[in-house]
Amino acid sequence: MKNKKIVLGSILTLLVAFIAVTYFYKNKQTQEYNALLEKKAQFLQRDYSIVEGNKDAKVQLVEFFDPACGTCAQFYPYVKELMKKNDGKIKLVLRYAAFHENSDFAVRVLEAARKQDKFFEVLEFMFSTQQYWIDHHVVNPKKLIAILPKSGVDMEKLANHINDEETTKILQQDLADAKELKVTQTPEYFVNGKPLEKFGLQELIDLVNSEL
Repeated sequence: MKNKKIVLGSILTLLVAFIAVTYFYKNKQTQEYNALLEKKAQFLQRDYSIVEGNKDAKVQLVEFFDPACGTCAQFYPYVKELMKKNDGKIKLVLRYAAFHENSDFAVRVLEAARKQDKFFEVLEFMFSTQQYWIDHHVVNPKKLIAILPKSGVDMEKLANHINDEETTKILQQDLADAKELKVTQTPEYFVNGKPLEKFGLQELIDLVNSEL
C-alpha cells in the first residue's frame, strides 16, 4: 500500500511538472508570436502613413504602391469600391515603393500635395494621366509638372514643399519597410498582416472577406 502511494505521488508530481512545463512553453510561444506581430505591425504602418477610412476598422488593408505603376492605377478604383461596399470595416494604408525610375519625384509631388490636403485628388489625377508623364516606365518630371495645374493643386505652394527633407525620410523608411516585408513589385497588398500570396483582384477580395 505504501509503495502504491509512493508511485501515485510520483505520477502526480510528474503530471504537475508536465502541465507546468507545457503552460510555460505555450506562454513563451504566445509571447514570441505577439512580439513578432508587433514588430511586423511597425513595418506595415508608420505614424506618418496615409490612412483612408475608419482608423479602428476590423480590416487593415496595406498597399505598397508606385505612382508610376500602371497596375496600381488599374487596381485603385477596385480598392475604392471594395472599401465602399464594406464602409467602416476597412482602413486603407498607403505606403510608397518607388521602384520605377524617377518615381521618387512623383512621390514628392504627392507629399507636397498632401500639405494642401489634396493628396487623393492629385493621386487620382496622376493615375488617370500616366500616359502623359511616363515614358517607357520612366517618370518625366517636366511633363508631370506641366499638367499638374489641371489637378487643382496650388503650384506655388507645391514648389515650396517638393524638396522637403521630411519626404526624403518617408521615401527611405517606406523602402526599408518594403524590403523587410519582401515587397519586390507593386502593387503589393497585406490584409491584417497577411500577404496576398497569389496576385489578382478576386484573390484580394477573397482575402479581405476572410478577415471581415
